[in-house]
Amino acid sequence: MQLPNVVKYLLIANIVVWILSEILTMRGIDVSPLCLFYVGSGKFMPHQVVTYMFMHAGFMHLFFNMFALFMFGRIMAMTWGEKKFLIYYLVCGVGAAITQEVGQLTGLLETNSCTLGASGAVFGILLAFGLTYPNERIFIIPIPFPIKAIYFVFFYIALEVIEFLSIKDGIAHLAHLGGMLFGWLLMLYWKHNKSKDINNWKQTKSHSGGSTSKNGNIFGWGTKQTTHSASSQYTSYSTTAGPSAPHQDAYADNARKKEAARVIDEILDKIRKDGWDSLSKEEQQKIIDASKEI
Repeated sequence: MQLPNVVKYLLIANIVVWILSEILTMRGIDVSPLCLFYVGSGKFMPHQVVTYMFMHAGFMHLFFNMFALFMFGRIMAMTWGEKKFLIYYLVCGVGAAITQEVGQLTGLLETNSCTLGASGAVFGILLAFGLTYPNERIFIIPIPFPIKAIYFVFFYIALEVIEFLSIKDGIAHLAHLGGMLFGWLLMLYWKHNKSKDINNWKQTKSHSGGSTSKNGNIFGWGTKQTTHSASSQYTSYSTTAGPSAPHQDAYADNARKKEAARVIDEILDKIRKDGWDSLSKEEQQKIIDASKEI
């Protein structure tokens, strides 16, 4: 089973941090400064909006978050690519922290406790999976039959809203919803950029008469490469800077073959008129070399 490196390292980081925090706590060392505190509590520090994601209240808290990260995170990492997935994960986690702080500032939440756990980022991943693969069927305990992923997302959103409004269980339900909200906003932003790139692609194609690689990264990640020729302009997107895109190689190869054919035609005309012996050594070598290019 393929596991993208970004997911593997996130799993390792969360597990290692939990083990270390347990050891340090048993030795009487306070690790709470790594958790997220209310901004007006006097205990808040900026780094907490990131470090709180790697802290967990217990083994089961860690287990369920890591299980969801493994199950759905690896799929989204393979779908988006590792860099994009990591950005999404962190945005959802930080967004959940911001939402929690806003809830405390507005009086919706109590301000005398700290927040910890990767749940905000994980809920963002659940949303991404449901919106990207809405018809995939998954099981939810205790429902005995599979349901579509999009219904799974709606179910969790509704559950979190109900629990936030009616249950005081010490769980940061608003942060979970915040992780989903920021994930949704980021996906909208990417979709908007994708639409812009598609429009740019269409304009480039219509103006140049060229074509764009089907494997181009229309999400805008990577390096934009533009190649000009005497007759047209070709624009492609690749995930890394480097060699030309496949269609550019094909274009150059076709150009070489056309030039070789032109040279052969000219020399063959001379042969038909004056014979092979009329060719210079350079012309003889050209027709030999050109024939190899066809």
